[in-house]
Amino acid sequence: MSNLWSAVPQGPPDAILGVTEAYKADSFKDKINLGVGAYRDENGKPWVLPSVREAERRIVDAKENKEYAPIAGEPSFTALAAKLAYGPDSKPLSEGRIAVTQSISGTGALRIGGAFIHQFFPHAKRIYLPQPTWGNHVGVFNASGLEVKRHRYYDPKTIGLDLKGYLEDIKAADDNSIFIVHSCAHNPTGVDPTKDEWSQILKAFQSKKHLAFFDMAYQGFASGDVDGDAYALRLFIDAGVPVMLAQSFAKNMGLYGERVGAFSVVTGSAEERKKVESQLKIIVRALYSSPPIHGARIAATVLGDEKLRKQWLAEVKQMADRIISMRKSLKSILVDDLGSKHGWNHITDQIGMFCFTGISSDQCKELTERHHIYLTGDGRISVAGITPANVRRLAEALHAVTSKNKL
Repeated sequence: MSNLWSAVPQGPPDAILGVTEAYKADSFKDKINLGVGAYRDENGKPWVLPSVREAERRIVDAKENKEYAPIAGEPSFTALAAKLAYGPDSKPLSEGRIAVTQSISGTGALRIGGAFIHQFFPHAKRIYLPQPTWGNHVGVFNASGLEVKRHRYYDPKTIGLDLKGYLEDIKAADDNSIFIVHSCAHNPTGVDPTKDEWSQILKAFQSKKHLAFFDMAYQGFASGDVDGDAYALRLFIDAGVPVMLAQSFAKNMGLYGERVGAFSVVTGSAEERKKVESQLKIIVRALYSSPPIHGARIAATVLGDEKLRKQWLAEVKQMADRIISMRKSLKSILVDDLGSKHGWNHITDQIGMFCFTGISSDQCKELTERHHIYLTGDGRISVAGITPANVRRLAEALHAVTSKNKL
């Protein structure tokens, strides 16, 4: 047999999966994995939400068929997903101006959006991503045939938002450009604009007539408030900024393996919406024909039943509150107990699953090699991996690698 594929280069390993593999190979008893991008409970275990368990029980008991879903997905799910994101009082929603399709989680929604932009966006086929951003954004949009550009967002000096640089880059881009906007719990930094900063960002978008492609992977999971976490999205829509949206239900419902998401576009009229929906169906048909049904039915059951929805909202807040409490505990031990002068306000200023610690790559390496704490080389940690049982050891290790007098 000829070596037909001998010229295929070896691809690089996934950075996050590499951290997990190294963690699993470590035999140290008290090792800590801060690379995982999934919620863990106070015992460090995966948690299936009780509301999700109940919804799944009802679906199984109903003995529903396993026929193909429509190309655009389960209609009950897409309607409820749009209502959750845009709000029950959304004008575009009530006017029938939002085109929506089910997707294979948030990644699939971004990929559908990339394909739609490549085919139909009348301006330059490029998209602006924050620096840094979620690692898969670049791959998704490159695969969609788009040119990826970066704009300033995170300031390593302040471990916060580079608002000045962000605004300058928005204004420097060509008119009618597309920017990916993290609606809440920016991944990987956890740095979100304040309401005043969002207003300034909005004005810059309006002045340049840009399109905002919102990536909303953490609605409710960031602050515990689904409406609060949708603030920026709704602000932009109310101001008339063109908007597209990628939604994921992996984090806020714990449906990681079910791959439940939605992609939507705010259009100018009901007639325009129908045209957009027809093209989204063509894109989906070519990509994967139709989406999986089980996870969508779970999400629709939770969102569509008043009692289950109320229970789910409480569970989302419980997850968010646990992560917020771990941020407070980590900072308190570092500052109050250990007397660290390194400066740790960013731990509680940031929000969501991830925290940019501000430590160097060498310090990250020392954390792993000396303290058996696993994280990515840019200093990002998953706060979901912090528990009451390991938070002190983590704080002591951070203090050791960031203080002049090592512990």
